Amino acid sequence: MYDVATRRHALNLLTHGRSLNSVSKETGISRAAIRAWQTRVDPLPRMNQSAPCSGPSDATAYAYLLGLYLGDGCISPHPRGGHCLRIACADAWPGLIELCRAAILAVRPTDKVYVLQRQGCVNVTSYGRHWTCLFPQHAPGRKHERRIALEPWQREIVDAHPWEFIRGLIHSDGCRTTNWTVRNGKRYEYPRYFFTNKSEDITGLLTATLDQVGVQWKQANKQNVSIARKESVALMDAHVGPKY
Repeated sequence: MYDVATRRHALNLLTHGRSLNSVSKETGISRAAIRAWQTRVDPLPRMNQSAPCSGPSDATAYAYLLGLYLGDGCISPHPRGGHCLRIACADAWPGLIELCRAAILAVRPTDKVYVLQRQGCVNVTSYGRHWTCLFPQHAPGRKHERRIALEPWQREIVDAHPWEFIRGLIHSDGCRTTNWTVRNGKRYEYPRYFFTNKSEDITGLLTATLDQVGVQWKQANKQNVSIARKESVALMDAHVGPKY
């Protein structure tokens, strides 16, 4: 989260004739966040501790959990009131299951987390009364059939913890693979990251954040993003890594 002084400094640069792009590059703050501050400079009430819906206890864990939720998460009403957050994780990745469980506990320490076995996967599940506030992207219908956009306070968290957000998206709908090609009769292998999601909005959130951290990517097709350049793969290995 950015404090009010940081917000006012960015806005002050704009009033002195600077462009939105140049202020974003100098401060490391996304254009979307700065643009939102032009309408409201103070943090949204929902993120204050006194608000009915309290914010995440751990912003770093929230950025990761947000990526997981956008990829493989859903929220449903609970019969006794409140809602259940469910993140689907394949049985093949026990490390991911534990990372997901730990992220939920860090974001909402007072809420219990359950690992419910399903065929070929588990649902990491938590009941609480604030999940729809923490994930306002929740709505009827599939994510790729409706608009997905981050709230200004979510954008601030992603700007502050971009790698955790990328990591969550890759751990949900991405992978690290080894590709190969033949040159002059010799086989060469090289690592590559892929991300696949039907939602153009969610894919756009990933690619915008990759731009922010200097990772080069290519749109393989409408649903797939590829990261194959050696320097960019090295960055991804340092901050994301393969699922396990």
